[in-house]
Amino acid sequence: MTGTGQQPLVSEPADLNRLDDDAYRVRVREFLHEHYPEDKRHIIGRARWADIQGWYMTLSRAGWLAPAWPREHGGMGLSASKQLIWIEEQERHGAARVPDHGINMIGPTLIRLGTPAQREHYLPRILSGEHLWAQGYSEPGAGSDLASLRTRGEVEGDWLVIDGQKTWSTMAHESTHMYMLVRTDAAAPKREGISFVLVDLATPGVSIRPIRDIVGESNFCDVFFDHVRVPLSDVVGGLNKGWSVAKTQLGFERLLHGSPRVPDNLLMRVRALCERSGLLRDAVIADRLVRLEMDVADLSALYARFADIVRRGQALPPSVSMLKIWSSETYSRIADFGIEVIGSCGALQGTPEFEGERVELMVHCYRARPITVFAGSSEIQRNILAKDVLGLPTR
Repeated sequence: MTGTGQQPLVSEPADLNRLDDDAYRVRVREFLHEHYPEDKRHIIGRARWADIQGWYMTLSRAGWLAPAWPREHGGMGLSASKQLIWIEEQERHGAARVPDHGINMIGPTLIRLGTPAQREHYLPRILSGEHLWAQGYSEPGAGSDLASLRTRGEVEGDWLVIDGQKTWSTMAHESTHMYMLVRTDAAAPKREGISFVLVDLATPGVSIRPIRDIVGESNFCDVFFDHVRVPLSDVVGGLNKGWSVAKTQLGFERLLHGSPRVPDNLLMRVRALCERSGLLRDAVIADRLVRLEMDVADLSALYARFADIVRRGQALPPSVSMLKIWSSETYSRIADFGIEVIGSCGALQGTPEFEGERVELMVHCYRARPITVFAGSSEIQRNILAKDVLGLPTR
């Protein structure tokens, strides 16, 4: 039964596997329409656990929380194609993002590379909502260049003792666990000697400090580790093998950040404001709006190209960095344009009134900036394209 007391839409994953993608998309839309709370649609900003826990548990009980996981691990065993449809349809419906680092990142990593004991312990607790995961990659001085990280892990018997700091960790203050990279061999080359570690954030020596951003929200955190003792059994992929483990996550993360849905939704919002206010009679504004629509069309085509690679079950190539750049920078351009067209209201905090309607464009403007940094900054993405796609020399 779902959280609404209704029978789950589909109880046998095999039923969904037999559907073609179009029929599956219809099923997903029906499920969202029947079960997603109407008052939680199109939430501005990131939903808090207290707001979204009920939906998380509905997905868990109905078997829809981790549709791409194998059936033996509590998922539906669906194809990558259907996983993308699930993500796209949630965005289209305006469903809030649930805490999904466990579902999309650490779960698949453990399924591929974890030990049987790690899978047995952690996977069921992700599905039940008992464990919520945060990412521990970025550090002061080691953001996009993750291989420069300085958080240390010293082996002491059967333990790894961790000292250091992680920063910009999304929702760490609402998480129970963190997957993180630590340097376990200081003498090894830059991208070697790094381990991928699972840490219980309730362990003595862990402290978390939320970071208040310019919007007034605290979605990110500094996390400090002071002689934190972690069992060596919670190292994934083997000691000093963490870089290759982390690389398996980054391509898919960049695909998720490259979705055209957020820029497209904002552009539709800006166009509606322009139409309502008569601003489209201005040829300059109309021209700029059309150019942004072309940018979003290009983004949609580029996203479809890389999504098709995932649908075929292939690894994403380094050129997926193009998608991350174009999505984040297109969103930023649209937000800037929206601020310009609403005039003096664009400089106001909160949701000022424009043409009789509350608008939230400044919030989008604030949020667009850090998106160019998430999952590797635009500068780092361009370096990847130069080196790995164009084959340009590095100094």
